[in-house]
Amino acid sequence: MRLRVEHSSTYRFEPPMRGVVQSLRLRPSQCENQAAVDWLVTVDGASVGSGFRDGAGDWVETAMLLGPVETVTVNVQGVVQTTDMGGVLRGHRERIHPEAYLRPTRATRAERTLIELASSAIEGISPEADLDRAHALCHGVRDAITYTPGKTEHGTTAAEALALGHGVCQDHAHTLVAVALIAGIPARYVTGYLFSSEEDADHEASHAWAELFLKDLGWVGFDASNGTCPDDRYIRIGSGGDASEASPIRSIARGASEEVLDVTLAVNQVQQ
Repeated sequence: MRLRVEHSSTYRFEPPMRGVVQSLRLRPSQCENQAAVDWLVTVDGASVGSGFRDGAGDWVETAMLLGPVETVTVNVQGVVQTTDMGGVLRGHRERIHPEAYLRPTRATRAERTLIELASSAIEGISPEADLDRAHALCHGVRDAITYTPGKTEHGTTAAEALALGHGVCQDHAHTLVAVALIAGIPARYVTGYLFSSEEDADHEASHAWAELFLKDLGWVGFDASNGTCPDDRYIRIGSGGDASEASPIRSIARGASEEVLDVTLAVNQVQQ
């Protein structure tokens, strides 16, 4: 499938900041699942430094703006050719050992309710059947947390979302990572884009899911929000231990100010 992305994020500061530095992770992952046909990332008025590929295989670049800074607009435009690999991440080059992803974060730390969910989801499944265990954990999270926008916030943890029983893709991904770690499966949070048909219109184009490392397959994606593995509707951007670590845009600003963020995003299929 060929997908076109048009994504604009505008940060407004009142009063203006004395300076802003952003770390950007906004380019599609290099793997067999997808290939960028064309892709452009710009930051209005910024000096953009040279980029580098980090240990997780993500492309990172830095943008700097000198003050006074009233607004910062980050634009992403491009076309990506995607291929359905059944959720298996193929040909992605990275240097971090999978066991490094057995580390929980604040958002994914184990608590009693998460331990109970993990235990009940994989009860009766052989420890050797890691793919079956992964699917069971994914469906357990989907059943436990109803997709409901507006119930949670950026800082909501997996345990808090589970207690609410409601959340969005970030909460599903955090919770799936948490229960996978409890089950001894390396897991990480993934950010990207999702092309939604009319039937899936409730889900936002900016999307998140989890990847679990399975010994016979390597990294495999699981989207608990949709109860499926990522296919050719998905564009993978980056990963981390949780939403904060995997954030596509991370900023450091000089000054004290109120920040307002406006985002426009569209992901559409391109006829070939």
